[in-house]
Amino acid sequence: MTDRAVADPLSLTGRWTFSRTIDDRLTSTRSTVSGHIELTAEADAKIRWHESGVLRTDGKELPVYRTLWVVRRDGRWIVTFEDGRFFHPWTTGEQVEHPCGADVYLGRIDVEQDASSGTVPRWTVQWTVSGPTKDYTMNTVLMA
Repeated sequence: MTDRAVADPLSLTGRWTFSRTIDDRLTSTRSTVSGHIELTAEADAKIRWHESGVLRTDGKELPVYRTLWVVRRDGRWIVTFEDGRFFHPWTTGEQVEHPCGADVYLGRIDVEQDASSGTVPRWTVQWTVSGPTKDYTMNTVLMA
């Protein structure tokens, strides 16, 4: 069951295994990433989002990592880049938009909550990116 009410990212803290596919329409390639994401509650109403994994593309395997932050600002949750720049509002079940130069990122976070236990066994993050320099879809599945 997808629960749009699960908007509080604190309910997702912990370690998640993830798999990601990246379908690049400009190059007609498909890449995959697998690894782990840690969501860690820290002081000052901040959640550290750190992911690390292995990117598989064009017959190569490359280590990848990134850190984002989910923070409370003006009474709402937002996602920022590691350096604190705004990325997008934190919302589940709704599309968000991030302009990046002439390219546009359209994203969506969906959280599945088990109706009987209230636990979250799985959630997804999808980005569709289009513009003059990028044209790809990135789908990430996170599992407890």
